[in-house]
Amino acid sequence: MVYGPCGGVRPDLSCEMASRPCPFATSGEAVSWLGPPAEKRPLLGSSKPLVLTDFTVRPFDLSSVDAVATALHGSCDGVLVGEHHNRPDFPPTLMTSLLAAAGLPAWITLTCRDRNRVVLEQELAGLLAAGAAGVLCVTGDGRGHDVRPDVTQVFDIDSTRLAALAASLGLMVAVAEAPDAPPIDLRPKRLREKQRAGAQVCLLNHVASPARVAEFIGQAQANGASLPIIAGVAVFTDERSARALSLPGLGLDPVVVERVLSAKDPVAAGIEAAVTEAQELLATDGVVGVNLSGLASGRGEVFAAGIKAEVGREVLGR
Repeated sequence: MVYGPCGGVRPDLSCEMASRPCPFATSGEAVSWLGPPAEKRPLLGSSKPLVLTDFTVRPFDLSSVDAVATALHGSCDGVLVGEHHNRPDFPPTLMTSLLAAAGLPAWITLTCRDRNRVVLEQELAGLLAAGAAGVLCVTGDGRGHDVRPDVTQVFDIDSTRLAALAASLGLMVAVAEAPDAPPIDLRPKRLREKQRAGAQVCLLNHVASPARVAEFIGQAQANGASLPIIAGVAVFTDERSARALSLPGLGLDPVVVERVLSAKDPVAAGIEAAVTEAQELLATDGVVGVNLSGLASGRGEVFAAGIKAEVGREVLGR
């Protein structure tokens, strides 16, 4: 990694993968982008809010892809396909084509964990040819020590350099940032450097309130970042889906969590809470869209997709 810190920094500024200080977290300043300046391209903008929905399916299961895509159809402007260290799935280009056939624009997450830069260049060219709506460039979570210990992790480049590669091909480039991941003071500055590398939009991880999103946007703008923001909306309706969002650097409002989980109808309460959060976020200056994120329910992928679809339809007024 050259352009750290990643999102995996513990509160004591140590690395989540090893018990040693993160050198980027303790430097006091974001690493300046040293590559060529990105070509000036229009930033993502729209007169209407953009609603993305996490696309969660069973790995390597075409029937699951079809069922979840059917449940989400018409409820969002696109789906965000993740890439997980413990749950590999179909290649990005194939997933893009499958979703296009289902009528869902695909925003594909591409990580550096398992690919060197040559393979990343191949993947990016493939996404362009397959018609991906956008690519979310992230360094990627390190694989847990108990997950496929026989497999080498690559990390040939990091998210900032991956964003530059994607921008050079003309893709819509999204990057991620976690406002509440340590070191908090470096996050707005790091976003500025990702924009200089070629990023056009930023997807924010969950924070506890829309006010915190507004605060982060103000800090980013004060440091020279002008990227439009797609803010994360936490969708949960039971303990399992709430727990899935309890990760380092992610913040949920404990009052809302308690209200949803203790409700007579947690599904209805979870949908209402997600719609309310989305509407408040979309009323925040600098936010152009929301990402309906999270597991949504522990009752299976299709049931969870139905919950996200209901949230999306209400947010979009469909």
